[in-house]
Amino acid sequence: MTEASDKADAIDVLVVDDDFMVARVHRAFVERVEPFRVVGTAHTGGQAIEAVESLRPDLILLDLYLPDLFGLDVIPRLRTAGHDCDVMVISAATEAETVRGAVRRGVVDYLLKPFDFEDLRLRLERYAAQRGRLLTTVVRGQADVDRVLAGAFGPAPAHTLPKGMSVETAELVERALREADGTLSATECAAVTGVSRVSARRYLEYFHGTGSAEVSLRYGAAGRPERRYGWRA
Repeated sequence: MTEASDKADAIDVLVVDDDFMVARVHRAFVERVEPFRVVGTAHTGGQAIEAVESLRPDLILLDLYLPDLFGLDVIPRLRTAGHDCDVMVISAATEAETVRGAVRRGVVDYLLKPFDFEDLRLRLERYAAQRGRLLTTVVRGQADVDRVLAGAFGPAPAHTLPKGMSVETAELVERALREADGTLSATECAAVTGVSRVSARRYLEYFHGTGSAEVSLRYGAAGRPERRYGWRA
C-alpha cells in the first residue's frame, strides 16, 4: 500500500480538550488505533472551530467544559459554516439534559471520563465500521435504507464469537459475571473460571463490546486503574 493510499484510507481526528495533558493522552490513545490519525488538537471552542476550518477532520473528539464555549454549542457553529465532520463527545458531564442535547446535535458517541484506552478503542472501531458501511452503501430500495439506519441508530446485531474464542469459555465467563457478588477483575474472573488472566480479559472485553457487560474503573494508591466488569441486568 502506498503512502497516498494510506492517507486516503485514514480517518483524521481533531482532539479538543481544555486540559493540555488530557489532550495529549487522548491523542496517544487515538494514534494506537488503525486507521485513525490525529491531525491536530484544540483547547477552546474557538480554536476547535478554526482547526476544523483548516484541517478538515473526519471526526472530532469533543470535550464539553471548554473555557470559552460549552462544547455542544460548537457543533451548530460548525454546521452553519458548512462542516459535516462527525463528533464524539468525551466528557465528565452526566446530566441527562446534556446527553439529550448531544443526541439532538447528532453526536456519534458519548464517552464518559474517566476512561482508559480499551473504552475508547472499542468506540473508535465501532465508528470506523459504521462509517465504512455508510460510505459504501448503495441504496436500491427500502431494505438498504433500513440496514443503514439499523447500524446507525439501532442496537448492535447479534454477535458471533471472534476467531479463537470458544462458546464453552464464553459461557464460563458469562456465568462468572452473572453469579458475581458485584464486579470482577480479569484476575478474579480467571481464578473463578480456571482460564488464564489474558483469556479472561479477552472474553470480558468481548462482552463489554457487545453491550452485555459494563466496565468501571477502580483507582488504587498507585499505578493504572483496575478495570472491573459487571453483567448488565
